[in-house]
Amino acid sequence: MSLHYEYLRSYAEALLAERDLEEIKDQLKPHTENYQSLRNAAGVDEDSVNQRWQQLNQDPKIREVLERNDADVYGSNIENFIGTLQLPVGVAGPLRVNGLFAKGDYVLPFATTEAALVASYHRGAVLISKAGGCTSMLLSEGVTRSPGFVFENILQMAEFSLWLLQQKDALIEVAGSTSNHARLQEIRLAAEGNHLYVLCDFHTGDAAGQNMVTIATQAVCEFIINNTPIPPTYWFVEANASGDKKASGQSFTTVRGKKVIAEVRIAAEHVQRFLHTTVERMVNYWQMSAIGGIMTGTIGAQGHYANGLAALFIACGQDAACVAEAAVGITRFEVGPEG
Repeated sequence: MSLHYEYLRSYAEALLAERDLEEIKDQLKPHTENYQSLRNAAGVDEDSVNQRWQQLNQDPKIREVLERNDADVYGSNIENFIGTLQLPVGVAGPLRVNGLFAKGDYVLPFATTEAALVASYHRGAVLISKAGGCTSMLLSEGVTRSPGFVFENILQMAEFSLWLLQQKDALIEVAGSTSNHARLQEIRLAAEGNHLYVLCDFHTGDAAGQNMVTIATQAVCEFIINNTPIPPTYWFVEANASGDKKASGQSFTTVRGKKVIAEVRIAAEHVQRFLHTTVERMVNYWQMSAIGGIMTGTIGAQGHYANGLAALFIACGQDAACVAEAAVGITRFEVGPEG
């Protein structure tokens, strides 16, 4: 994916204002000391569960939340309520992450009834951590809304576009007035005949921000309609060009949420011990599976991110439908100089 020059420049300046380059390199490099994996067992008896909670060393209130079933907890999250479903939650890892912002050993919660899923992710997390952890970087973040405007002809559409391009500062101010966290970062235009799609890219802080950006975009559209000298025939606050809850090329090439890269270097003996295969065999499989994905038109090249993401989203109370756009990406294997 490509990134805007100004975005990269300001991001780099912010990073280097807080720490020098040597500190950044030290924070991102792998390290293997002081790692302890979770107890790996399939038991659901009381003793096994107690042992896992002791190892997690979490506030007892967290366990109380997982074990209770109070209807009033969900009052603002459901309509026509009739009850709750229960899903088992398992933990994997911890996974060692060497990032500039996320740095440490993170336990991974998965809500699933798929046997072997947690065990598989646990095995991978332990292997990655024993290799020193994964170096990870945040490339870009943002959530897009795409209002659409329809005109009588393309001349009106073009005139409207020229006017709109001069309103960026005003639109940023209007969007910011709706929230303490939503910030309109960029506006992109896409024309199709007499239709104009206005892609509004927002930063939403730590929130997923789906509703936040809808409210901000509604305010932006109302400002446009109240001030434009070229009124559209009609318009919509979302014209389905944002990639919202769809596996789209836009989600793959730009960003929807947070776009990250991660890297781990695994010694050949660890591949043999933990994965029961060889480095060469893994790379050969990756090459063939990547071609298989191209042949069937998949977006990205990976096994199935959706498997773990769906279980993780549900366990963390996130919108599981967002797996559609989150589960696009690439996993790549290479034989390194050391084998």
